[in-house]
Amino acid sequence: MSEKYTSLSEIIHERKSVRKFDPSFEISREEITAMLSEATLAPSSSNLQPWRFMIIQDQDTKKKVREYSFNQAQLETASAIIAVIGDTEMYHNIDEIYNANLEAGYIDKVNVELQIQNAKTSYPNAPVEARLNIAAFDAGLVSMQLMLIAKAKGYDTVPMGGFDKKQFAEAFELESRYVPLVLIALGKAAAPAYGSTRLPIEKIATFV
Repeated sequence: MSEKYTSLSEIIHERKSVRKFDPSFEISREEITAMLSEATLAPSSSNLQPWRFMIIQDQDTKKKVREYSFNQAQLETASAIIAVIGDTEMYHNIDEIYNANLEAGYIDKVNVELQIQNAKTSYPNAPVEARLNIAAFDAGLVSMQLMLIAKAKGYDTVPMGGFDKKQFAEAFELESRYVPLVLIALGKAAAPAYGSTRLPIEKIATFV
């Protein structure tokens, strides 16, 4: 946690969606890697971690992404664009993930074999749409975690779902199993973000 913020609650309240970034500000690859490492501690369905990340820092590439993202200026001025991509064939990683848990001592051999069997029975046989929904849900979890981590370090972000996902996939020659879900602009704000209100809890929550 940075010296600027003293609690998670403060970070949550201070994080806003910034759309004007300082184009001269740079964030190192090492720091972005560290933030992603923390963000991926987020939970995921059966711990299959169906998220992949493409970090775009090259200026010409950022300009190209802006062309099929409704000309949003933050795509070009942010220090980096982090594309969060869903793996709809996350089941290919079942053995690697669960055996790593076994090696780390988080689970015993009997239970790991049971979990591997259950995952291999359910995920490969699930419809593609269901697997995409799982990947999209998990991408939301890791994306929010990443944005809070960035804010804790004094950086700013804005998530964007408004881009041509088909064009993005074609431009970066993504395999069909990989689906771009959200772009996160990461950098240093050049102007304050607009504030926004939220519906009262009494209107959206029910205790039963």
